Amino acid sequence: MNPVKKSASAKKAAPVAKAAGSRKAAPVEKAAASKKAAVSKKAAAGKKAAQVKEAAVAPKKAAAAVKKASAAKTVAPKPPRNESHTALVRRARRINRELAEVFPYAHPELDFENPFQLIVATVLSAQTTDLRVNQTTPSLFAKYPTPEDLAAANPEEVEEILRPTGFFRAKTKSVIGLSKALVENHAGEVPGRLEDLVKLPGVGRKTAFVVLGNAFGRPGITVDTHFQRLVKRWQWTEESEPDKIEAAVAALFPKSDWTDLSHHVIWHGRRICHARKPACGACPIAPLCPAYGEGETDPDKAAKLLKYEKGGFPGQRLNPPQAYLDAGGKAAPPLGAAG
Repeated sequence: MNPVKKSASAKKAAPVAKAAGSRKAAPVEKAAASKKAAVSKKAAAGKKAAQVKEAAVAPKKAAAAVKKASAAKTVAPKPPRNESHTALVRRARRINRELAEVFPYAHPELDFENPFQLIVATVLSAQTTDLRVNQTTPSLFAKYPTPEDLAAANPEEVEEILRPTGFFRAKTKSVIGLSKALVENHAGEVPGRLEDLVKLPGVGRKTAFVVLGNAFGRPGITVDTHFQRLVKRWQWTEESEPDKIEAAVAALFPKSDWTDLSHHVIWHGRRICHARKPACGACPIAPLCPAYGEGETDPDKAAKLLKYEKGGFPGQRLNPPQAYLDAGGKAAPPLGAAG
């Protein structure tokens, strides 16, 4: 073969071979690049997951004093601002179920033996604690056991008895006026209808629902300061007026749940979710709370903030239900007793 032709043939074949080699290498390089991209993507996803996990911090364990509380779970790092109504209903009802497990013995924290004692005690509880009322009413009811007795009482003598509750002059006027209204308009009996109760001196919707729910077994939502604070923290409603809060929350639950729901929320507010420094690290519903982190999140420090039986201390009633005592609760001391 002519050397010149051979050389020319080799030169002509070289680009073809190079092109063929390039075509052969391309899939290999493309596969390597895809593999590298996949690794990078997986690493980025892992890093992002780690960041999310770090942001979503929940208390390691509810405080030991919180009996039957749910185990700590991942807490949402951001409030559910765009939560649908259905999701809100589910979350609200789950919170109530969790609190029912923590406070299965929840009850009204005013001592009473009949509807008359309950309505008077509830009126007296304004601007003071249930404990102070419970320490004061034994003397009041011993001297004035019926509406007829209190209606005919000497205001000055009643004022002296009620002095420890604060605002005793206004409260004396209310309970005497309330008793007179019961005698004159209801034959000395506490009525069992909302429209009748709210017409009595010193009785508003909150007091009326306390009486209806706990003396007559008729469902009602008690919107006190604890209830207002907690439903706002839980983002159940944006309303600020008690009547509107009552309506908004009532729409989230079946009517049969209303009275017990009130007890659960109020008990949680008094014992764990305090106004100034909530015990977030000892809270059994932390994973469901948009406000988690507003209070103390360290479990050990949070446990020291627990009150009443959750903190190992007496409750508010001098004569609490047996279920409360069976659960480890302690009765409150009488007025003037040590500690």
